[in-house]
Amino acid sequence: MALSNTATPIYYGQFRDAVIRGEIPVCREISMEMNRIDDLIANPGIWYDDEAVNGFIAYCENELTLTDGGDLHLLDSFKLWAEQIFGWYYFVERSVYKPNPDGHGGRYVKKTIKKRLITKQYLIVARGAAKSMYGSCIQNFFLNVDTTTTHQITTAPTMKQAEEVMSPIRTAITRSRGPLFKFLTEGSLQNTTGSKANRVKLASTKKGVENFLTGSLLEIRPMSINKLQGLRCKITTVDEWLSGDLREDVIGAIEQGASKLDDYLIVAISSEGTVRNGSGDTIKMELMDILKGEYVNPHVSIWYYKLDSIDEVNQPEMWPKANPNLGKTVTYETYQQDVERAEKAPAARNDILAKRFGIPMEGYTYYFTYEETIPHRKRDYWQMPCSLGCDLSQGDDFCAFTFMFPLGNERYGIKTRNYISSSTLMKLPAAMRIKYDQFMMEGSLIVLEGTTLDMMEVYEDLDNHINDCGYDVRSLGFDPYNAKEFVERWKSENGPFGIEKVIQGVRTESVPLGELKKLSEERKLLFDEELMMFAMGNCITIEDTNGNRKLLKKRYEQKIDAVAAMMDAYVAYKLNRDAFE
Repeated sequence: MALSNTATPIYYGQFRDAVIRGEIPVCREISMEMNRIDDLIANPGIWYDDEAVNGFIAYCENELTLTDGGDLHLLDSFKLWAEQIFGWYYFVERSVYKPNPDGHGGRYVKKTIKKRLITKQYLIVARGAAKSMYGSCIQNFFLNVDTTTTHQITTAPTMKQAEEVMSPIRTAITRSRGPLFKFLTEGSLQNTTGSKANRVKLASTKKGVENFLTGSLLEIRPMSINKLQGLRCKITTVDEWLSGDLREDVIGAIEQGASKLDDYLIVAISSEGTVRNGSGDTIKMELMDILKGEYVNPHVSIWYYKLDSIDEVNQPEMWPKANPNLGKTVTYETYQQDVERAEKAPAARNDILAKRFGIPMEGYTYYFTYEETIPHRKRDYWQMPCSLGCDLSQGDDFCAFTFMFPLGNERYGIKTRNYISSSTLMKLPAAMRIKYDQFMMEGSLIVLEGTTLDMMEVYEDLDNHINDCGYDVRSLGFDPYNAKEFVERWKSENGPFGIEKVIQGVRTESVPLGELKKLSEERKLLFDEELMMFAMGNCITIEDTNGNRKLLKKRYEQKIDAVAAMMDAYVAYKLNRDAFE
């Protein structure tokens, strides 16, 4: 068939037919990616090349070996994912300098260039799906077949994890199964002065894996921006990018250098993460926007496998939603054992839910699930009545104020305004400073000069903000800690009505926390600021023996003050409902 702008991709077509027949269950995210692929098929400006796809498959199956030396037969999922990378192309016109036949001078001529469509592929799939082997196949192909590739890297949170990509390549070198590998590995690495024919062309060295014939190098790099910035790598695999406690966008750092090259490729593969408010959460939000069609980026391929609901954990027929290679690379028995282990060992439950079933662990360790912390569209609440909650701090925590606007039908608009000192800002590590800069840009975080916050200065700024926004504050809920000076001035200027003290503790917090949780599950807390997303994503709770909950944060830097202030606002609203009628 070769190049066509109307053809249905071979392996995607087989997959789509199986899904339609009900043979393969898929989650919502995979369904949305299928819609995106259908759009590519219908786009006359995008071309499909079956020969490029089958060339990759033939190379892998004829040349490569498993780490145990066995024959490699690509899984259907591997063919599906690789087809996205190797199958799609588009054409652009460029001015190319063409020398004259006599070698003197030349001229620029227009030339049509074929370009690979996909520059980034995100693969989020459960543990045991052999995703590192897939990354190894990609790296191996470009190292030995694509002669334009000079520098490749693989990175992971640990060097041991990164080595999982390198190991199959080193095995293939030692076993030399296929004709290309036999040719590349003939000769001696020590032969540097004799005939080139007797020198080895492909070898594992101290630098990594080197192809001396093409001048290509594949090396391992630590997953750190400092080690990845400035590189111009044509091909990169990023392994377990959701699993490490990363506050830096390493994929973005890699792309900055790679984007200066034609046809660069970044393959980011990972199981679901166990870290909140890191770069992984930010990337997943962007990927979801692409999947939902909120903005178009045809250069990104997204395969996001997960269960749609925690209820499906007890439905084995749904497990392939999280792991398409279930029954091939990992057994159903292994999954069943993990389910039983999760029930008997709570400490292991979160890891199993995330790694085996693709359910963001945070939703079951942290109070609000990942989906509940996704911001809503921007809204204004000019001259609308609201309840104000205060969680005051003069030290390193946020001095937080959250406005809650009753909108009817148990829906509430949420806005927040928080304060820190310039001294606190200066102490932040670089990665966290970037996040704080985002809060400052959206206006939800205000920095005041000094080592500690002056409550009267905070009061003045907040009062001006309320007037500028036209908020009609009808009740005030406050945690009494550090609040005396602020509340006394509020009372003197606004009257004593609607002011409620909200004592912190399991007995007083449990009921309003439970009600706020229910509202968030139903997406009735309409917040639109990154800071509120950050705070909700940091919330964990502890229970007493009676099942009462108290709000906590897991680590010092995981601020929850805006949520505490929201709870205070909610309590004050409930106690003063008549003021809002």
